[in-house]
Amino acid sequence: MVKIQWTSLLYGWIILFGLLFLSSFILGLVLKFLDMKETTLSWTTFIIGLLILFICGIITGLKGKAKGWLLGVMIGLGFTVFVFLVQFLGYQQGFSLTQAMYHSFYLIAAVLGGIIGVNFSNPLNEN
Repeated sequence: MVKIQWTSLLYGWIILFGLLFLSSFILGLVLKFLDMKETTLSWTTFIIGLLILFICGIITGLKGKAKGWLLGVMIGLGFTVFVFLVQFLGYQQGFSLTQAMYHSFYLIAAVLGGIIGVNFSNPLNEN
């Protein structure tokens, strides 16, 4: 069972970083060719992040088939640690209070996705 959960986490993290790369590319194109205000960009990236973590939570829960909340926590914490390491090592800055609040919402989205994913993987008629 533990191997299945680690494999599902690996799938979730790979898909997470793939979707983040794709959305960053698309947002870069939007910024290049359209006029977007900073507040609009801020809310757009926040909502995209929530959706990506929710989707990755669902995928991880579907693959893991058990303990969706724990898988969601691991996906969310993996993302938060990655962002913190890039920000701290690359820019010598820690998290602000606003970023901590955003990442708590990201964590909640990943946990909800994991819970929903596990429930999709276990139909009620399966014994």
